[in-house]
Amino acid sequence: MRLTDYLDKGASLDPAAPCLTMGDTSLSYGEVQKLSWQVGRALARSGVKPGDKVAILSGNDPLSFGCVFGISRAGAVWCPVNPRNEAAENRELLDLFDCTCLLVQESFAPLVSRMLPDLPKLSTVVCLDGTMPGAVPFSDWIDSADPWEETPPDDMVLLVGTGGTTGHPKAVMLSGTNVETMSALTLMSYPFTGRPRYLALAPLTHAAGVLCFPVLTLGGEIVVMPSPDLGEFLALVERRRITHTFLPPTLIYLLLDNPALDAADLSSLQCLWYGAAPMSATKLAEAITRIGPVFGQLFGQSEAPMMVSTLAPAEHVHPDGSLALERFTSAGKPTPLTQVAIMSDTGELLPPGERGEIVVRGSLVMLGYYKNPDATAEASAHGWHHTGDIGYLDDDHYLYIVDRAKDMIITGGFNVYSAEVEQALMAHEAVQDCAVIGLPHEKWGEQITAVVQLHSGRTAAAQELRAAVKERLGSIKTPKEILVWPDLPRSKIGKVLKTEIRKALLDNA
Repeated sequence: MRLTDYLDKGASLDPAAPCLTMGDTSLSYGEVQKLSWQVGRALARSGVKPGDKVAILSGNDPLSFGCVFGISRAGAVWCPVNPRNEAAENRELLDLFDCTCLLVQESFAPLVSRMLPDLPKLSTVVCLDGTMPGAVPFSDWIDSADPWEETPPDDMVLLVGTGGTTGHPKAVMLSGTNVETMSALTLMSYPFTGRPRYLALAPLTHAAGVLCFPVLTLGGEIVVMPSPDLGEFLALVERRRITHTFLPPTLIYLLLDNPALDAADLSSLQCLWYGAAPMSATKLAEAITRIGPVFGQLFGQSEAPMMVSTLAPAEHVHPDGSLALERFTSAGKPTPLTQVAIMSDTGELLPPGERGEIVVRGSLVMLGYYKNPDATAEASAHGWHHTGDIGYLDDDHYLYIVDRAKDMIITGGFNVYSAEVEQALMAHEAVQDCAVIGLPHEKWGEQITAVVQLHSGRTAAAQELRAAVKERLGSIKTPKEILVWPDLPRSKIGKVLKTEIRKALLDNA
């Protein structure tokens, strides 16, 4: 399937049904189809050929996301660019992607002006919602809305930037087959009753955007939030009778602290997906108790999008309705169309219970890294895709992720997984979020150090937190130092940035 096929499938069910909605404005399936034909023709007229790369630089917006289908109509490759990145980072990505065309919102004109002089391959810039220097206004750029599309040269539909261990980004090549597999796994793994209404609060450049495709196949409505306001999120779920949404754990923690939560009517929810970072088992139990048994976990990465393993809402509870707490620290079970194994450093597949790198194969796995055969070969050693995550499979085939390989701490000759220590800290009622890292130490090699953010109005002494971890994990895994910060540095999608924490602590040492 091409990306346009998801839209066309939804349109075949009811072209007048709402497709993309923000505020009081809604575009029907028929209107988004018309937009895709207009954008596709305009791209071709601007010199974009099948297989060329087209970037979109925009906040969450129906018009911008509708343009994705125009890129697909032209047989081109969609390159989502995060508007919260700095100019240098986005310039590097656009150059790496070989983008020839950029569709951008007017509010990002200053960002674009700093990038354009160093992007000679970028021949066309279109301003989606106004005017800006060096760009053609969208209304002047588009014309005919007659049905039209080009044939792409291959199956690549999407280029996604991802950070590299060298500090330079890599471009993940995703195929139509990858997106089709992900969409099929979504539809078979989670509850969908009736025509879904999906609320996109998180950036459409990330997981929230990819989850739109399976919703479209059912003729569902995508309600777009331009900014992550949790009060408005609760109001929209109630007012729009939202059935599906996605939140990273950090936003779920903030939602649990929102005073409007308990009074909100969230009874329409069928599935609230969570993922992109580990979630506290304690906070997950609280969320299910207060919101309902609607939480569905997903585990994946850009290279194997979203659905490597899943834990459906029904698997969070036992048949008698009690919480299945023993599964809350797992990432669920590998999905039906995906093979998952645990591999040693020497390429040996390990038995249940043994820890090693999580490796994956199947039609969910990327085509490779764009123009980077060495990185592709390294990631696909021994015939499996290497995730960089450390984990194990239990006897019931539940997958447990214990850490990123680069986040493992070696202290006094013992391997300590930071995620395990973070789970213990998050179990304390005063802790809202935390990060555990290893810092250089003359005696131990590395010292386990924790930085915590407390709930508003709560207090907890470092000694109290250390005692709580020691009781759960023992002295070896207990942080030697615990610092309380008012907030933790986070990425654009809410992940805690351990690299910045480590740098700050080393700079102040």
